[in-house]
Amino acid sequence: MAVTYAQVREWVLALPGTREVMVEQWGHPTLRVGDKMIAGGAPDSPTMSVKATREEQAELIAGAPQTYAVAEYVGRYGWVRVDLATADPEELHQVVVEAWRRTAPKRLVKEYDSAGG
Repeated sequence: MAVTYAQVREWVLALPGTREVMVEQWGHPTLRVGDKMIAGGAPDSPTMSVKATREEQAELIAGAPQTYAVAEYVGRYGWVRVDLATADPEELHQVVVEAWRRTAPKRLVKEYDSAGG
């Protein structure tokens, strides 16, 4: 089953204190001032990008090379580009949540966990 960008957007917007934040500019992810890095793409895009450490990039690509590809490295974290047509919805949801965990305030993460997120 293909994951839609709309599904991913709903996952991101459901996370506490977040909004859709990444924009594509000149072919690589950039941020608007004051925004956090979570996930990005476009409503009609067959792919999206998720923030990941180098280790996570390697693990994801090794586990599902048809689904994940390394994207341009930015700062401490890079980006994993996800092919939505071949992504597993539950696995991708977890990747998005883990990306959020790295940037969200600890208070929000605790609230999310205690609410059974």
